[in-house]
Amino acid sequence: MQTITRINEVRTSTRKVRIVADEIRGLSVDEAQDALTVLNKRGATDLGNALKSAIANAVNNSKMEKNNLIIKTIDVNEGTFFKRFRPSTRGRIHPYKKRTSNIRIVLEEKITTPVKEAKKEDKKAVISKKPKKSETKISKQNKKGDTKLT
Repeated sequence: MQTITRINEVRTSTRKVRIVADEIRGLSVDEAQDALTVLNKRGATDLGNALKSAIANAVNNSKMEKNNLIIKTIDVNEGTFFKRFRPSTRGRIHPYKKRTSNIRIVLEEKITTPVKEAKKEDKKAVISKKPKKSETKISKQNKKGDTKLT
């Protein structure tokens, strides 16, 4: 099962948030939170807040367990930008943009392990059905007349 969380108009540029998002993509939620607390990047705090919100949505709304969550995808897209101007020489102005980001986080539950255990039991049953060395039969003869054990 998946949950999708969108955070719009985060006041950090897209480039700064994408650097951090690439580092935590595919990690479990606990590992990602630990990594975000250690990273010394501007986008880490904003992405950390977005991740906390996504975890809260998954736990409260979708009834998932926090320990089983992994980050499937993180998309960081451009949001709107504020046009600002600064004064320049000779009465002119120079425009610049204050950029924002839109963050989309998809959390997914890990696949449960009981299916894998059942497959292992089937393999054990197949292995136990193999004949022992004492039960082998003589089946073919070589051109020289030697016999092979199978």
